[in-house]
Amino acid sequence: MRQEPYASARRVFWVVDNGSSHRGPKTEVRLRERWPQIRVVHPPVHASWLNQVECYFSVVQRKVLDPNEWRSLAELEAALLAFGDHYSAIATPFEWRFTRHDLRRVLTALPAQTAAA
Repeated sequence: MRQEPYASARRVFWVVDNGSSHRGPKTEVRLRERWPQIRVVHPPVHASWLNQVECYFSVVQRKVLDPNEWRSLAELEAALLAFGDHYSAIATPFEWRFTRHDLRRVLTALPAQTAAA
């Protein structure tokens, strides 16, 4: 928060998960006492797919950690670092195509689907 562009920003949005160490209104109060421009954003509780870190850890779990057959922590560390390098090399930006208009269309159709069921 002391570095630019954050230090001079009028508002800085921090998107955090719903972990117990930063859940609830006390989190924003505590952070804003130190950095008044902070606005804490919590995604919906059951929306871990929105959290890109959780998505990455899910990939690591499936691609690196299963099966769990490491002979040493050094071997595990090497595998994790190698995967990180590999993933960075092949990763492409995510292009979100589902718009707010698409969401509105889906939500509008829900009552009709429920009544028909």
